[in-house]
Amino acid sequence: MEDATPDNIQPLSTLKMQAARVAMDSAAVIHASPAVLGENVSKAHACDCYLYVVQSCADAVTPRHEIKQGEDSAWVAVNFTAPAPSAGHWVARSSPRPISGTPAQSSLLLLPLRSSILPLISDSGGGEQSERWRQCQCQCGCGCGRGRRGLLQGYQTAPIKYMFANASPSFMSSGSGNMSFLLINQRSDYAFGCSLAARTTKELRGLIFDEFLQPKLIAVSNKISFANPKAPVFPRLAQGKEWNEMAVTWTSGYDINEAYPFVEWRMKGEENSKRTPAGTLTYTRRQLCGTAQTRFDSVLLNRIAGKPANAEGYRDPGFIHTAFLKDLWPNREYLYQIAHELPDGTVVRGKSSSFRASPFPGQDSLQRVVVFGDMGLGQSDGSNELAGFQPGAQVTTDRLIKDLPNYDAVFHIGDLSYANGFLAQWDQFTAQIEPIASKVSYMVASGNHERTFQDTGGFYNGNDSRGECGVPAETYFYVPAENRGKFWYASDYGMFRFCVGDTEHDWRPGSEQHAFLERCFASADRKHQPWLVFAAHRPLGYSSNDYYAQEGSFAEPMGRALQGLWQKHRVDLAIYGHVHNYERTCPVYENTCMDDMDGGNKKKKGNSSSSSSYSGTTSGTIHIVAGTGGAKLRSYAAGAWPQWSVARDESFGYVKLTASDHSTLRVEFIHSDDGAAHDAFTISRDYKDVLACTVDSCAPHTLAS
Repeated sequence: MEDATPDNIQPLSTLKMQAARVAMDSAAVIHASPAVLGENVSKAHACDCYLYVVQSCADAVTPRHEIKQGEDSAWVAVNFTAPAPSAGHWVARSSPRPISGTPAQSSLLLLPLRSSILPLISDSGGGEQSERWRQCQCQCGCGCGRGRRGLLQGYQTAPIKYMFANASPSFMSSGSGNMSFLLINQRSDYAFGCSLAARTTKELRGLIFDEFLQPKLIAVSNKISFANPKAPVFPRLAQGKEWNEMAVTWTSGYDINEAYPFVEWRMKGEENSKRTPAGTLTYTRRQLCGTAQTRFDSVLLNRIAGKPANAEGYRDPGFIHTAFLKDLWPNREYLYQIAHELPDGTVVRGKSSSFRASPFPGQDSLQRVVVFGDMGLGQSDGSNELAGFQPGAQVTTDRLIKDLPNYDAVFHIGDLSYANGFLAQWDQFTAQIEPIASKVSYMVASGNHERTFQDTGGFYNGNDSRGECGVPAETYFYVPAENRGKFWYASDYGMFRFCVGDTEHDWRPGSEQHAFLERCFASADRKHQPWLVFAAHRPLGYSSNDYYAQEGSFAEPMGRALQGLWQKHRVDLAIYGHVHNYERTCPVYENTCMDDMDGGNKKKKGNSSSSSSYSGTTSGTIHIVAGTGGAKLRSYAAGAWPQWSVARDESFGYVKLTASDHSTLRVEFIHSDDGAAHDAFTISRDYKDVLACTVDSCAPHTLAS
């Protein structure tokens, strides 16, 4: 969704952190357990810093022989007490992180609302807790400087999770409560804090939101850590550049100089495994866009000069590893495990998983692919730092996990995590989709919230990525593009050919991307791969969303420059995200429904006609908007439906493509809440129908026989 819409304000960006203060209250207490997450841990951290401190203590976790596999998530119970309980109390979880270039190499946990970790240069005046803070700074080499009393200084670092204290039923009456958080391994220690802030309501361009003034940290918990913070976590699969190649990507805390990353894998039924080495990537603050020194004047100015990605939203991404498993047998099941070998030969392993290899291009078998856009981050533990921002993300994720046996691949076509510069959420997102992405290929496209940033060579000059400018998405996820900075690529899956576009770069005739799409469409062997699909983030074809209607375009401006290619190459489907609703068109070309020519079985719907089946000649492309993965839903234009709009659904869900053979494709819109198909149609055609000429689909030819 465009950043001009108020419901795209990232909740973390509404904070006013300039006035945040430490105000430790001896009557406020918070405790989290267990303190160490992981199995059979017997050795404590060598540097037992107080909870605020970000230190390299995490490196001295346990002896190597005690490191266990699969340490990627764990539940933590939090108990807390605060005097004078109110709706302004918060409990939040943050992961300390040193911020280079600041005078104190330490970070303070938690402030109010979607709150904050801040570098602290202060004596907070909070008695024993303040003294422990000062001593810990000195003990762990974090610096012992003193600053203005109680004032948090330096870059803010956003928290990872929070809950209202009054979510615990007993809190408002007794001042005490308890709750549970699901923590993931993000390569650092954690702590929880209890904060208090004055709550006020503001309106910005029609959006009502809470703002928290003069937040005060009143208590902080003991330190929580994973037994091995560097453990390999969150494997995610993607189709390689060849049909029989699978890319396995994961995240860890191990640099290539510390341990050798690899995947151990074998075909199911075989006894011997093989190892495939992985490459290692990362990024730093300097690779993000803009500068971090710009004055922070208002909520909306979060998006200028690289904020928050290279300022309060920055978090070290760890290391991202990718291995390529090659020469796979079609449709065979493979078992695999991500791992790292330390210099002494010890192996640190992640969780085991499995996948089924892709069918041979053109292979006639049951093939099912899920497509959607605009999911974002959900929270299975009920924490609510993104409440209202992506309200359907968790329900869609849960539905996809439940439905895993019934599809073979996923295409998430842009607006993936909606981190919007708060980079810790990329870890959260890869953890969220791991049950899906570790089992089936999870292909992605670039959206405006991944890539768009002013003056960075994109087609749009907005600031929707809030300083990310594509760097995290292009690092966390592999796609079989020649250059991941240009996020267009082809992907074959059995009878499907997917040509994935990058709507954040120029697609018009004469552009590099236009030439690629021409090659992608033209190289599909339609007798063996009859189902040709164009997928991209912004609707380049047709959408009756309200803001497109206001522009008078009913599509992304200049988007229909690709209509000639779609028609020439008989593209069956064009699927988009960006608009947060579901809509499909008739087979359409140049704003005209072409299905009168194909004998479709029509039925009335709304002010237009809908068809449940199409057969015969490929007369035009059917366009589908499916930005329904979880972000807040949007309405349609008022008034009569455009004649090409035949089905609409303002619900969370995803599109499912099922090819049962070379002649039949079924397309369904599945609701996330009930798993049922609420819109569906079938395309039936033979190769001769693909070859047949229709309007503007054939080049001029000789009349000679």
